[in-house]
This record gives sequence, structure tokens and C-alpha cells, in this order.
Amino acid sequence: MKIVTAAEKREIDRTTSQKFGVPSLKLMENAGTAVAQFVISQYPAAKCIGVICGKGNNGGDGLVAARKLREAGKEVRLVLLADPADLRGDAVEMFNRLPLAPLIAKSSTDLNGEKSRAVFGCDVLLDAILGTGFKPPVSPLYAEAIAMMNTSASIVVGVDVPSGTDSDAMGRPAGAVARADAVVMFTAPCPAHIFGELTSGPVVIAPIGSPDAAIVSSLQLNLITAREVAPLIGPRPADSNKGIFGHVLVVGGSLGKAGAAAMAGMSALRSGAGLATVATAKSVLATVAGFHPELMTEPLAETKEGSIALGALARAEKLAESKTVFAIGPGISRNADTVEFVQHLVEKSKAPVVLDADGLNAFEGHVSRLSGRSRPLVLTPHPGEMARLLSTTVAQVQADRLNAARNFARDHDAVVVLKGHRTLVADPDGTVWVNTTGNPGMATGGTGDILTGMIAGFIAQHPRHVMEAVVAAVYLHGLAGDVARDLTGEHCMVATDLVKAFPEAFRRVGEFTKKTSVEIQG
Repeated sequence: MKIVTAAEKREIDRTTSQKFGVPSLKLMENAGTAVAQFVISQYPAAKCIGVICGKGNNGGDGLVAARKLREAGKEVRLVLLADPADLRGDAVEMFNRLPLAPLIAKSSTDLNGEKSRAVFGCDVLLDAILGTGFKPPVSPLYAEAIAMMNTSASIVVGVDVPSGTDSDAMGRPAGAVARADAVVMFTAPCPAHIFGELTSGPVVIAPIGSPDAAIVSSLQLNLITAREVAPLIGPRPADSNKGIFGHVLVVGGSLGKAGAAAMAGMSALRSGAGLATVATAKSVLATVAGFHPELMTEPLAETKEGSIALGALARAEKLAESKTVFAIGPGISRNADTVEFVQHLVEKSKAPVVLDADGLNAFEGHVSRLSGRSRPLVLTPHPGEMARLLSTTVAQVQADRLNAARNFARDHDAVVVLKGHRTLVADPDGTVWVNTTGNPGMATGGTGDILTGMIAGFIAQHPRHVMEAVVAAVYLHGLAGDVARDLTGEHCMVATDLVKAFPEAFRRVGEFTKKTSVEIQG
């Protein structure tokens, strides 16, 4: 799903009407209806709904929602923060269709009148003051209404965007901005919907009639949704066999870190790979093999510290000859001999490589040796690993995550998965996919190894569609974390809880694709 600017969103509406023949009144009607339907389904016990409308199209959406909620039997109280004569365009028509008399607040005195203040005590408030077209500053009357919503004990639902938000901003909004317990927005998200942390509740992206051909964006930014993932996990052919779903080779593990390689291997299998082999330091092979009977194992020569030795290179290369994809790095250590082994193995590999953890750290100061030009290369750094690759600080990476991932992907012809809140998947062509699944409970050792295995497992099944495979794995990894959180809570989650949650995560993708709207966590 494309992420668009506020200007592009206006152009989408214009194109939808002028080129595709959908009247603008119909778009507004559909938008307000989507808001009303969300309120009815999400807050069924709410009896009184307060609707606070500005004079623009966002206010028009609110007027429609007020009418629809009234028709559904709700008690609706409406405040219009303008003279009705100041309404323009479709908002005028929607005002004329109202089945109730609004309270008109043209001044602070009007807004603080007894009847107007009572609206802010309703069970749910709809914030329809300012939409995605807004640019600061907020007018004094609107700012006062926003402040009243912010101090209210009511549930607040933002219509399209919380009022006062700069929709094109990549960070948290500043100034007079409405709080929101949920946001219902339309057609396609703007950057603020994804990066602005506008709410801790749901953000619903509702279609209102714009065809895909009308949705054009220059940002090269996309939101990962279940619809991008579903085609990769559809029903399998009746005559399937393990050979057609690929063979993953995990190269990793060392004394004290055998579990990382084992988790990556098992995650590859659970993701659907036909076969998975873990090649590891020979002294920890029994430990790896003991984790899961489904895993095949291969011993590699080791250093005296119990990590994979440079002398294992020839054996590893031989093992790689028949494999679909390599996952290199989980638990592999930063031993100097092992670092050299990793560098040579990555450079000589002919199959796709997924590089993680100390596999990435092996290239600190040697990033010129990282290139995906000869075969697909997927890098999965957390911010600390990204900082080491860039010879910078974590703070600098986090200050501009988008360009850190995008530029490194371009420079090294690699797919970069920059992990963290809103994990980014950057393609060498400059396109970036943003993931919104996942939660803080996943900040525990081993979840990165699970992701590495999942990415390798999906590439094994879809070797000709590497970018799509990575995007699907990242989304499902976070979704499995959400399933695990629902079962264990954030504090008690461990990495292997995600593997147990894979079946439910896969099932939910199918359920999500049946819905007309897309819901993400704010």
C-alpha cells in the first residue's frame, strides 16, 4: 500500500472524480460512513457521540458521520466551529442533509457556553476539525477546541488525522495537536500516520472509492499489509514435495551461542522451507541437533574458543553447492578467525545470502566487501549493527532511519532490513517498505535469529521474488510477536514464543485480507 503526501492525497481525490467518475460527494459520504461504522463496531456501548467539525472537507466528513450515527440510533451532539455561511464545496451539501441542529461556535465565548461544553462530555468525540491538508499554525478557536478535547475524559477518534498534525511530517507532531484513541483515515496513509505515533490505538485505513490507478506517490514508501503477504502463503499444489520449497543452510553458532543458529534453522522450517541444515562449530553440533529433530546438522572445524574456523571455509563452500539460500551470522561470534571465514564465505557465495548479527559485524570497517550485485544479499541490522556498518552512532541512525537504510541499500545493491519500531525494508532501487506489526515484547534475545530464519525460509520458497519474500517474512515475524504478546504479555515473551505463534499469524493474514479496510497499530 502506497504512502502518499497530503498534496498527493488531494490529487488522488481529484483524479478519482475527474478521471474515474466518482463524485466528490460520494467520496465524502463514504468517508463519513466509514467513521460511523468504526465507532458503532469499536464502541458499541457508547450512547452519546460528540462531533466537533471545522469548516473544511474534514468537517464535511464529520457531518456525514454525525448523520449516519444519528440514523443508527445514537445520541449525537454536534459543534460546528464556523458560521455555516463559511462552509464551502461538498461540506455545504452535507450540512444541509443534517438530521439535527448543530451548535454553532464562532468564538471562544460560544465554545465555552454550557451546551457546547456538554458536547465534550460525550462517551466518544469525533475530531473532524482539521484534516490532512492542514499546515500550521492552528487558529486560536480551533486550538481551544483541541485543548478541550485533550482534557476531556472521552474517547477521541481522529477523522483522517488528529487535528493539528502535519501529515507530511516523519516524526512526532508538535504544537496544538489533538490526542486520539483511534484514527480512521481514507484511501492511503500519509507519513504522519505511519511515523508520527499519533495514537496508541488502532489506525484504520478505509477505502472510499479511489481505484488503485488513481493512487500515485513520489515518496517510494509503502506500507506492508496482509494483502502483500497473502500471495506467498497460499494453498500448495497437491503434488508438493519438500524439494520444491527450498533448502536453507544456516551457518552460525559457537560455544555458548548454539541456540541462535538452532532457532534460525527451525524458523526457516516453520516458515515453510522444505529442508534446513545448520552448519556449526563441531563442539556445539550436538547442542544444535538436540533443539529440534527436524533440523539437519553439519560439523565445521572450529577455533580453540569454539567458534567456526577459517579452515572450515572449503567444507562450508561444498555444503553450499546444493542449497537454495544461506543464512549467515546467528551466534557465529566475532573471533578474528571466524570474521575472516564469514567475509570469504559471503563474497564467494553464489546463492542468496541473509546476513545477520555477528555476520554483519564481520564487515565493520570493510563494507566495501558487501555487495549484492552477483546474487541477492539481504542485510538485517538492528540500529547498533547499522551504526557499526556506517561508522556512526546509534543516535545518528535513529535520527534518520529512512535514509540510513535507503542509502546503504543503494550503495551496496542489497536489501536492508533495518529493525526496530517501524522496521524498514529498503530495496536497492530506493523503494522502502514499512512494517507496523510487532511490539516491545519482542525486545528479547533471539527474536532477530527468528527473523533471519524466516527470511531465509521465505526466500527458499520464492527464490525469484526475494524482495517480496523479505517483506512477507518481516510482516509475519511482527505479527507472530503480536500473537505471542496476546498469549504471554509483553514482559514474559521469549523468542521461541514467536515460532509457536507462526500458525496463528499465518491464519490471521487470511482473515485480514477478507476485510475491506486495513487496520494497523498506531
